[in-house]
Amino acid sequence: MVLLAINWSSVGLQAAQLILSLSILVIIHELGHYLTAKWFKCRVEKFYLFFDPWFSLFKKKVGETEYGVGWLPLGGYVKIAGMIDESMDKEQMNRPAQPWEFRSKPAWQRLIIMVAGVTMNILLAFFIYSMILFVWGEKKVPVDSMKYGLAFRDSLMLDLGFKNGDKILAVDGQSIGDYNDIVKKLILGNQVSIERDGKRESINLPVDLIGKLVEKKRSRTPLLEPRIPVIVSELAESGNAQNAGIVKGDQIIAVDGASAVFFDELKNELAAHRNQTVQVTLKRGEDTLSLPTTVTEDGTIGFYPVSTITDLDSMGVLKLQQTRYGFIEAFPAGVKMAGEQLQFYIDQFKKILSPKTGAYKGVGGFKAMGSIFPDNVWDWESFWRITAFFSIILAFMNLLPIPALDGGHVMFTLYEMISGRKPSDKFLEYAQIAGMIILFGLLLYANGNDWFGWGRGK
Repeated sequence: MVLLAINWSSVGLQAAQLILSLSILVIIHELGHYLTAKWFKCRVEKFYLFFDPWFSLFKKKVGETEYGVGWLPLGGYVKIAGMIDESMDKEQMNRPAQPWEFRSKPAWQRLIIMVAGVTMNILLAFFIYSMILFVWGEKKVPVDSMKYGLAFRDSLMLDLGFKNGDKILAVDGQSIGDYNDIVKKLILGNQVSIERDGKRESINLPVDLIGKLVEKKRSRTPLLEPRIPVIVSELAESGNAQNAGIVKGDQIIAVDGASAVFFDELKNELAAHRNQTVQVTLKRGEDTLSLPTTVTEDGTIGFYPVSTITDLDSMGVLKLQQTRYGFIEAFPAGVKMAGEQLQFYIDQFKKILSPKTGAYKGVGGFKAMGSIFPDNVWDWESFWRITAFFSIILAFMNLLPIPALDGGHVMFTLYEMISGRKPSDKFLEYAQIAGMIILFGLLLYANGNDWFGWGRGK
């Protein structure tokens, strides 16, 4: 019997953020369909957040529309009279078409109704990114300002030829200006230009880098981070460091004579001396001290290093650049940011479609989506950034030409507009069923991958 230790408070916090984020996106998406349907005088019979097979958690009829919340949190829908959709209302479709029904409207009106949901998600992403820039501004860390280069937290990166202290200059010939863009570029790139000991070198990345990372990854540990000197920020109360006489502001430089100037070096040395007493050499002002300190079984001594970007900026380890935006100027900057995120997602999607990259192994469901949110605090800036990115993903995925998605309806409507022939209701019904089978299959795979690693062969 295997017992899994789960921090339910963290899981609950992430789940709450995910549910709120998806609820916002679904309501805005369906609102697009609802408003355009009403604009063209279609009867909207239902407007639901989440699905309601057999029963709903809440419902109230106002006029001709029933508004409600379903119990199955897999999206939401608006039921437009005379439209073959998730409801599969065959009885209504067997009756003669009425003027207020979707199927009675001209193709161009039906097209607008179908793309309205995606349009609303795109506009929402524009708005959220703009407001993020207006409220919090834009924070960047220029790569060339990182005094000590990078520390690579994932051993796979070291296996590929990277070394702690390297400075990543470019990926596939494109220079990298912001530290926050490094990982995005790496997982999509083929060749990396680095600076090591003052010399420029190249490292070739394997085509299946994403697949390797997915197979190896077991935690939220980042691939890399700024390389930082070991300066004590806080001490654990009654911890080994405090008992040894280490105080806030001390700079550790060695362990048993081995260099531990940087935090990655210190971690390695402490890990090699678990449950042992070592001599920790440190600088305190102008003095150099050597203090006997006991290392715990976990390879720690009980302190927190200076690690926040603002603190590292004040220490001269790197440079934090923050740009503030006025309300008006935030909008074009927000549109640009949304466009960059859309391009990033499209590039990822291309990787997923190519089996040799192994990116399909990383396709995840609700567990993976929830894990993106902070697990220890409700951070509104992070929440809105993630929600904006999800909005872009929702818009892109809904435009895929799969029956049961908006893109499938758009595809059939465009065929009708070009050929002058409307697909039969029976064909659309079968297409809807096929599309739903595909979507539920993908949903099952993604969530199975989350929990059982199906795509990783485990």
